[in-house]
Amino acid sequence: MTDTVAQQPTADAKAAPDTMAWDSGLRRLMMIYLPLGCFVLILLFPFYWMAITSFKPNAELMNYKDHNPFWISSPTLAHIKHLLFNTAYPHWLKTTMLVAIGSTTLSLIASTLAAYAIERLRFRGSPYVGLGIYLAYLVPPSILFIPLATVVVQFGLFDSPIALILVYPTFLVPFCTWLLIGYFKSIPYELEECALVDGATRLQILRRITLPLAVPGLISAGIFSFTLSWNEFIYALAFIQSGANKTVPVAILTELVTGDVYQWGALMAGSLLGSLPVAIFYSLFVDYYVSSLTGAVKE
Repeated sequence: MTDTVAQQPTADAKAAPDTMAWDSGLRRLMMIYLPLGCFVLILLFPFYWMAITSFKPNAELMNYKDHNPFWISSPTLAHIKHLLFNTAYPHWLKTTMLVAIGSTTLSLIASTLAAYAIERLRFRGSPYVGLGIYLAYLVPPSILFIPLATVVVQFGLFDSPIALILVYPTFLVPFCTWLLIGYFKSIPYELEECALVDGATRLQILRRITLPLAVPGLISAGIFSFTLSWNEFIYALAFIQSGANKTVPVAILTELVTGDVYQWGALMAGSLLGSLPVAIFYSLFVDYYVSSLTGAVKE
């Protein structure tokens, strides 16, 4: 009888960790893995659909009764060949790359100088200037493109990629300036004070001290600017008329749709190829991007 009573707590003690482990595993499944799986599915499904549509022959695209819409029975490269060799897609891609790189470069230069002046020079009213610059980012492009179109036409830049390079900074500079202000604020000011004591000028401090420490923030702003420039639609549609000078987002919608006929294979192939440069750009600098979100220099 005594042995039986002594063995009872031992059995309960063994069952308790198993119950806790089961509860912990079930809770982890319901609170982490299930929401994460749904998020990944919702996020990646459009890319999956775009990819399979790019490699599906027209017979499968138009006949869902005999073919599975979520799988490819007979993959083909016909849509990609048509896109690359029968359209001006390579030129559209080159134009988009030129516009994105040019507008990103201009925006980073202007944003760096503006953010450094607002945060470090500390003139009267500098916080309100920074707030005003950020509020300018909130103005919808649908309102700005009308006066900007007048300026573009007066300068003779209509239907030219240069117009987009000069116009895109109007919505890139405000946000990049606001982002860099926060990043420059996290860099210890004592470093610049030591340089000032040694006789360095503000431009020397900016070039030799601040910018090397602000590389993650600059790359984060560059990723933001490049992505928005690459995907921008309203200004590219309003300021570019000829098919040869169009960017990828506008061209695949206006040049690959004839009347009521949508070339779904070519449309999805163009979207898939057009998203690759942005994905590659992110993958190359993802460490710097995360670093800029978690903080800068620690004292």
